[in-house]
Amino acid sequence: MITIYTSPSCASCRKVKKWFKEQNIPFKEKNIFSSTLDEQELKDILSKTENGTEDIISTRSNIIKEGNIDIDNMSINQLVAFIKENPSILKRPIIVDDRRIQVGYNEEEIRTFIPIARRIAEEACKYHLSSSCCCENCTCHKNKL
Repeated sequence: MITIYTSPSCASCRKVKKWFKEQNIPFKEKNIFSSTLDEQELKDILSKTENGTEDIISTRSNIIKEGNIDIDNMSINQLVAFIKENPSILKRPIIVDDRRIQVGYNEEEIRTFIPIARRIAEEACKYHLSSSCCCENCTCHKNKL
């Protein structure tokens, strides 16, 4: 299941949710301010990053700048506790499934969350490799309308 970590005033979060709805891909939304992030969720998010805290924490956050916080010298448990107390330091949206993570809205990268079977079918349809229309979003279907 895909989980999207959001905040109410985040324009990119709205774009991501709209995209998933348009693609008919189910997701669970978790507002980082109205629901408490648990330790395991945060550790899971951190484990999927390529560059650790750099990928998910906004160093421009007032909490980090004004508090002169050095997140690089925190243990994992200290970091998780700090994020739980200060969820506003997280970049948004954060999209996570069982294998991947994406931070922010990127029109090309978000396509990796489309199930592989559907991506293959869309590619086959795009190149007219199949004898019948395989998806509603393909160009041959739109041209038939």
